Amino acid sequence: MDPAATAALYASYVLKDGDSFLVANGFGDVEEGSTGFFRDDTRLLSMFRLRLGETQPALLSAAVTDDNVVFLAHMTNRQLPPLGEVTAASHGLLHLLRARFLHEERMHERITLMNYGTHAIIAPLRIEVDADFRDMFEVRGQVRAARGRLLDQEELKGPRGVIFKYRGLDDVVRTSAIAFSQPATKVDGRVFEFLLHLVPGVEQTLFVECGNEAGAMPSRERHREAAAQARKRMRARGRRGGRVRSDAPLFDRWMQQSRADLSLLTSELETGPYPYAGIPWFSTPFGRDAVVTALQTLWLDPTIACGVLGFLAAHQAQEESSFLDSAPGKIMHETRRGEMSALRELPFGRYYGGVDTTPLFVMLAGAYARRTGDLAFVDRLWPALLSATAWIERVCDNNADGFLDYARGESTGLSNQGWKDSEDSVFHADGRFPKGPIALVEVQGYAFAAFRAMAELAELRRDDDSMRAWAGRAARLQAAVESKFWMEDQGFYGIAVDGDGALCAVRSSNPGHLLFCGLPSAERAAKVAEQLMTPAFHTGWGLRTLAQGQARYNPMSYHNGSIWPHDTGLCAAGIARYGHREAAERVFTSAFQAAVHFDMRLPELFCGFKRVQGAPPIAYPVACMPQAWAAGAPFMLLQSCLGLEIDGLRGEIQVDRPRLPEGIDEVRLHDVALGGDRVDLLFRRVDTRVGMFVEGRGSDVPAVRLRS
Repeated sequence: MDPAATAALYASYVLKDGDSFLVANGFGDVEEGSTGFFRDDTRLLSMFRLRLGETQPALLSAAVTDDNVVFLAHMTNRQLPPLGEVTAASHGLLHLLRARFLHEERMHERITLMNYGTHAIIAPLRIEVDADFRDMFEVRGQVRAARGRLLDQEELKGPRGVIFKYRGLDDVVRTSAIAFSQPATKVDGRVFEFLLHLVPGVEQTLFVECGNEAGAMPSRERHREAAAQARKRMRARGRRGGRVRSDAPLFDRWMQQSRADLSLLTSELETGPYPYAGIPWFSTPFGRDAVVTALQTLWLDPTIACGVLGFLAAHQAQEESSFLDSAPGKIMHETRRGEMSALRELPFGRYYGGVDTTPLFVMLAGAYARRTGDLAFVDRLWPALLSATAWIERVCDNNADGFLDYARGESTGLSNQGWKDSEDSVFHADGRFPKGPIALVEVQGYAFAAFRAMAELAELRRDDDSMRAWAGRAARLQAAVESKFWMEDQGFYGIAVDGDGALCAVRSSNPGHLLFCGLPSAERAAKVAEQLMTPAFHTGWGLRTLAQGQARYNPMSYHNGSIWPHDTGLCAAGIARYGHREAAERVFTSAFQAAVHFDMRLPELFCGFKRVQGAPPIAYPVACMPQAWAAGAPFMLLQSCLGLEIDGLRGEIQVDRPRLPEGIDEVRLHDVALGGDRVDLLFRRVDTRVGMFVEGRGSDVPAVRLRS
């Protein structure tokens, strides 16, 4: 196989709609590994392979359109043998185009062939299909003791397709229907062959649909109508919130790709828009990921935060369960709909094993109120916020130092329940794993910010007693963190305190989140910021999750030395919060340069090797792309450089010493919401400074507080 074909086989192209997504290789085929068409964490299509005769076509190009709606694979034929008296097709005479999209949980595909030769040709188009109904966790490698059984398949009349059936151990019959717009010439098991008579210059088209039920037969009209609706819905999602434009085309491509990826991953739920975490492994509602994504984009698009808060409040835990790691008031970590979760083979049907999601939820509510001034929505959330805060208080009160800690309820749950949730991500300086319960340093920052948020909201509600109580809790927690986590000899915070009260004296990126929350003193924040910018952390592409030289450091690991764009963005926002705008600009520039090498789509994570002149960043082999909080990171990085805060409560815009990255002299923000108005903000480099100009689109230009 030639190198281009090999690369195409291992490339992944993804589409998503609602609770369905599809992963295929560059040829558009589904045939091995984690590829497939999935709905509700079940693989409905495990084989969808196209051939001309026995031969795989030669790939010319493969891409997903800029709006993330349509996958396109342009191919041509290799040498085809003659069929009967019809002339054989030499290499490169046929053009084959696969155009595919998802709409209303169904896959739609148009396969078009054109003969550019001088003689008529019969093209034997073969399509092999199958459905294994594997649970997502099986596809990820989980071994089950037993699984359900495949039932007899049903042929669609014509023969125009097939319906696969599977009865799970939960006694639910799941079906997958593949239908074609015309009858097959021949059917051999699960292989459908269509002998297409290709007259020179005349297009032949086959339409294909796949879903969990048969529905109407595919046709040109159905395909066109569904495609128009799919594009319309994606455009509507992409128009929400403000938009970023600049005088640098490459930077604009990054912003547009990130925006398109967020639109792709965002599902419209009853409670509003909700960004699913990532494809392929996490195309489902996650709590932590969605809250962070909402924080990253809050300044441009508050509607995401509103949808996330509404959904998480509606799914807040009401009962104690060690299996689900749930307790009243706790906010959901993850939800799944597959067979294994339904049977409780795993706890992830609705799982609460994230210690940080609950304080992050409260943090987001406070940030949303400040950004929008929408206190009516906060009033509706108030019971959920009280319940969430009560859970934080109970856990802190049970810890000798007053920290928010975690210990999983059962062995089926996650052993580490912060954002670095792999088994080896928390350890002592000598590499030993700590005894639980474990209090992570960044989680204390989230809890501190949550108490501060509740104090601010209580003040707005004229509840002075509660305001003082929560402000006092925040101050006590702040003092405890400064006392227990600070390593004076290293000028840095340790990653965690274990169940014996011993500090895990490890330098990680986690304290960057502490800066984001505003907990450290200015003096200590400066020391942390300075170290995060040293080569131990800063690779030239982003910030490592673990400092080089620490125990268990491995730049190819998941959490112990890799680069996570969302983590880098939070650290940069924390650095900028304490006024170190130049350092934030350096981090922004490195992330932008990394994005260029990843075709403007930052992955979930990549390897933490030092940047080498002339060489690209090193990909992590099984990273999700796109990933919501990786797509949101560029917006948080830009906000950190601009020093921009939008205060909806006061109706004003605050800008603190804005900077523009090198090579960008002008950034314009269009349609930024402030109260009931929309404004345009223009940042322009003027000599050595950056100025800001405001254009009102409503009744008045808002108040501006500018520190340059």
